[in-house]
Amino acid sequence: MPAGIENGVFHVELLSPKQSADDLEADLARFAERYRRILDAGHAVCIPDNPMGTLAFHATELIRELALPAGNGRISAHINTFHTRKNLDEILAMAIDLGIDNLLTISGDGSPRLPRLSGGDLGENVHSVTAVELLKHVRRACPGRFSIGVAFNPYEPQDDELEKMRMKVDAGADFITTQPVLGEHPAVEALHEFGLPIVLGCWMSKRLYLLSECVGYEIPQDAVYDGLENLRALTGRYPGCGFYLTMLGFKTQFPQLGEVWPRDEEGEA
Repeated sequence: MPAGIENGVFHVELLSPKQSADDLEADLARFAERYRRILDAGHAVCIPDNPMGTLAFHATELIRELALPAGNGRISAHINTFHTRKNLDEILAMAIDLGIDNLLTISGDGSPRLPRLSGGDLGENVHSVTAVELLKHVRRACPGRFSIGVAFNPYEPQDDELEKMRMKVDAGADFITTQPVLGEHPAVEALHEFGLPIVLGCWMSKRLYLLSECVGYEIPQDAVYDGLENLRALTGRYPGCGFYLTMLGFKTQFPQLGEVWPRDEEGEA
């Protein structure tokens, strides 16, 4: 079971500093401050792996080098298919040493600067490695060690996406995290058939052009959108789900999270 399914606990996405950062020390300090702030508020920290194909430091590297707490069940490190086998094994070993319990396996975004795993690297007879093969490898290499999540895109043709999800579940997925959902989406109901915990993505930024890139279809840039209002709608519509917050504003939105989804006695962290 991933952290953040219980009432009032959010999965808060925290982007890691780019390796090409102009002021790396400042970016590292901001990352560590926000990381601790999320945990202190009782939420879960989710750290993407080279988001949008941009070379960035991995969650395990940052947690180790910045001496951040990780063995608390509320850290979710993402891993994608753009690694060498050696690097992947190093990430998994470091995650175990740090006490990280939750992984999110995704195919990931490519870049000419990033290597990509082949089927042969993982002992799989496939042309290209997907989240399915990656999940199988983690299960084989680290049996029983992690709660492993997989991603779901409600904006792709649903017959294909649900079939992919069946393959991920058969490979040993423990929970499902979706791309950002606006208001409600019929695909969410279809996910319940798999019997796994569901973490719904919620887009928090007003920068809708980035959301368009994320979901894969054009959203009018003059559309009126409020991330907190959408989050309120999702928590009301899907009370049995967890919620993954993308592009959260730490100055204005973060302090209001307790008002959006108050914890009851059973949901206290």
